[in-house]
Amino acid sequence: MSFVNSQLFNDVQLAEVFADSKMFADAIPYQSWQVACDRYQQIGPLKGEELHAFVMTHFTFADQTLPSAKLDSLSVKQYIANLWPHLHRAADTNESSSLLPLNYDYIVPGGRFQEIYYWDSYFTALGLEDIGDLATIEAMVNNFIDLQNRIGCIPNGNRSYYSSRSQPPVLALMIHMLWQAKYRQNADFVWLAKGVTALELEYQFWMRDSDKLSSEHLVSKRVVRMPNGAYLNRYWDSAATPRPESLKEDLHDAKTLGSNQQRNYFQHIRAACESGWDFSSRWLKHGDDLTSIETSNILPVDLNSLLYNLEKTLAHYHDLLGQHQQSEYYIDFAARRLNAINEYCWNESAGVYRDFNIRLKRQNQVDSLAMAVPLFVGAASKQQAAHVKQKLMNEFLKSGGLVTTLCTTSQQWDSPNGWAPLQWFAVKGLIDYGYHNDAQTIMKQWLNMIEMRFAEDKCLLEKYNVCDLVSRAGGGEYSVQQGFGWTNGVTSRFYTLLANNT
Repeated sequence: MSFVNSQLFNDVQLAEVFADSKMFADAIPYQSWQVACDRYQQIGPLKGEELHAFVMTHFTFADQTLPSAKLDSLSVKQYIANLWPHLHRAADTNESSSLLPLNYDYIVPGGRFQEIYYWDSYFTALGLEDIGDLATIEAMVNNFIDLQNRIGCIPNGNRSYYSSRSQPPVLALMIHMLWQAKYRQNADFVWLAKGVTALELEYQFWMRDSDKLSSEHLVSKRVVRMPNGAYLNRYWDSAATPRPESLKEDLHDAKTLGSNQQRNYFQHIRAACESGWDFSSRWLKHGDDLTSIETSNILPVDLNSLLYNLEKTLAHYHDLLGQHQQSEYYIDFAARRLNAINEYCWNESAGVYRDFNIRLKRQNQVDSLAMAVPLFVGAASKQQAAHVKQKLMNEFLKSGGLVTTLCTTSQQWDSPNGWAPLQWFAVKGLIDYGYHNDAQTIMKQWLNMIEMRFAEDKCLLEKYNVCDLVSRAGGGEYSVQQGFGWTNGVTSRFYTLLANNT
């Protein structure tokens, strides 16, 4: 029996020994999980102070605090520079916890997130590249390749309870960053070939079972066969059980549902975690009702744009390696995906990209910053980019940057919150289509907000209220976290871009 299925784990999580369920999921046993569970079987079940005392006798916990005195700074730039060493982790030793040990150094986001996170790491890498720390970027890429080889995917994070799901596929962006900054100048095709092998394994993960689909059998795992014969992808998780790191929350939210509905609920919740947008009105049937979540019924425009980028990247790299037949293979799939994105996700009358709902067989009506990702990967026509630019600047831009969706809910990936990674997708996309002034406006408003909040908070945070700058961001299952990897990385890149344009 695994630790997360043990009586001890269940009792601790449901008794709310810790305010944050993730705390015990990440606990480090003094001896081993098995020793603690066996001992509990002998003397349990325990409650209250006895249960708390048992936990503290058998487990220790990673320190989540940051040395604020050492980070004290008068500027955001200096704070970011001072913070990187405190988010840096050396290669792991096996500590018999839920942590999947990594063989190379890495950066953690901060706060409750004391492990590497997949899509976070790309945005963190922007800041590391700005200071010339390519070694840490490469170490993180090597960790992702190792994890993929070990467990069959690049997991959400290096925790055993994350191993059934991934996150938005950004490995191609990180490998491209290293190729451009380090390996291209020496034409190191041996290194590039290793990167291509890793990217093809990731592509196979997302496209698994596509060969089994037909006009009668349209959906399997993360891939969907569309009526036009093309393939689009969705977020999905093979497990249909509560998340160990959010056990009490998932059980509480699902208690009003029937058994089959509960299984669907757990699976859709996990799929939303794979999206990185946990949680948002994008995934909900009904407004702000989390029990109406249907993530895996939705074909996200941002996921499919990133997979389009992966296909384009593989085509380009195979061509560089002289493997022209393989290059043509991915060129063909990229073209088919682009046509499908335009057919199913582009809304001409509204001038926006929207997610497609396979249950309803139509586009969802929630407008979100996911519409910027087709620009980021070069999937939009000039006319489409112009329409999206108008929507972003007229409706999404608030005093502190771009708001995540136009829906105000209690979910953290909705209005009034703004997130650094989505600012970057939009800014880079606008720059690539020639909208430099608009990109600068977004960057300046984000940085003005960051500096204003820094004067108050004395730190950077994972998310911000971009509509009301005197209020902290809220929503979600946990309190706003300090650090913060991707905020540092994107904010650093904005400073760099604005400095280069003055």
